[in-house]
Amino acid sequence: MNKDLITVYTDGACSGNPGPGGWAYIVFQKIIVRKDSGGEVKTTNNRMEMTAIINALKIFRKNSHIIINTDSKYVINGITKWIINWKKNNWVGSNKKKVKNCDLWKELDYLKDRHEIKWQWIKGHSGEYMNEMVDKMARKESEKLQNF
Repeated sequence: MNKDLITVYTDGACSGNPGPGGWAYIVFQKIIVRKDSGGEVKTTNNRMEMTAIINALKIFRKNSHIIINTDSKYVINGITKWIINWKKNNWVGSNKKKVKNCDLWKELDYLKDRHEIKWQWIKGHSGEYMNEMVDKMARKESEKLQNF
């Protein structure tokens, strides 16, 4: 098991919601060891938040010890609380409708089970340096797609 603690900062951004969006992550282990970002022409902020985390988790070996820092309570509540009932109810939510972003929830659920993850909420736009960096990266990706 990988005993080194990996810290990940993630963010998603969207203009229009739905509209052009961007995602970003930074992996930090005493120094920035990796960062990546991307975007989609028509998406939502929640999909971009989830996509950032999914893309970050894909790069790690199984059984990594990871702290995910995100400003998305939607993702944290979804993956730590709501998903239990969604799975029991065949991905139908309390509103009796199919869970939004079900494709991403299933992928995130699979990836989170491969690691030991601590989910940590960070208040967005509060001056936390790494969170501000991923926010800037995600917004830049969203802006690149504005004219498509």
